[in-house]
Amino acid sequence: MPRAALVTGGSSGIGLAIASMLGDEGFDLTLVSRRPERVEAAAAKLGAVAVAANVGDEDECARLVAEHRERFGRLDLLVNSAGIGIGGRVEDLSPKHLDLQLGVNLRGLFLVTQAAIPLLRESKGWIVNLASIAGTVPTPGLATYGATKAAVIALTRSLNEELDADGVRAIALCPGFVDTPMAEWSGIPPDQMIRPEDCAEVVRMLLRLSPHARIPQVVIERMGSSDGDVPLRRA
Repeated sequence: MPRAALVTGGSSGIGLAIASMLGDEGFDLTLVSRRPERVEAAAAKLGAVAVAANVGDEDECARLVAEHRERFGRLDLLVNSAGIGIGGRVEDLSPKHLDLQLGVNLRGLFLVTQAAIPLLRESKGWIVNLASIAGTVPTPGLATYGATKAAVIALTRSLNEELDADGVRAIALCPGFVDTPMAEWSGIPPDQMIRPEDCAEVVRMLLRLSPHARIPQVVIERMGSSDGDVPLRRA
């Protein structure tokens, strides 16, 4: 039986790059994204199953895992790639934009993972959490985004401790600026950014590890950056 993966934020950017790599590796795929037309188009190209869902909604988090289970019956790799970044100084950020980032980047990731753990325990699978280099260094102008990603790193390490005896492993990927729509505001030319496929190659490496090896965190720095890639200040 083929291995199966579930990728949130799978219609574009890093999520889509990882999904494409997993398809090449022979995985059955479920792609999840908020906009039906985008996720259906991406899934059609990869021969994957499309699920339109908002990970900011608790019921949707449970539903997307249930739909994957109903279709494939197993889960070997969960990729939590759905995320949102909204610039703003701490003193200026609106409660709405605070809640959006906390809801998607942390709460949604937590709830999807929680729903998926029983399946991952059966397969001794991997959890891949998309964090950011912004979770490892000061991020003026993106403090809330950086705080959610720091929380993702902490959650990932706790998952490894809690699920160690079950053979389930988790990794936090922490790239600098990646050539995705979310990074367009940075002003960095796309050809000077990390490629989404670079993140996918890190995930491919995980598939080659023995069951006795675990990598809890990978930081991917952008060449030519200082301090790893501290985000530009933004009013």
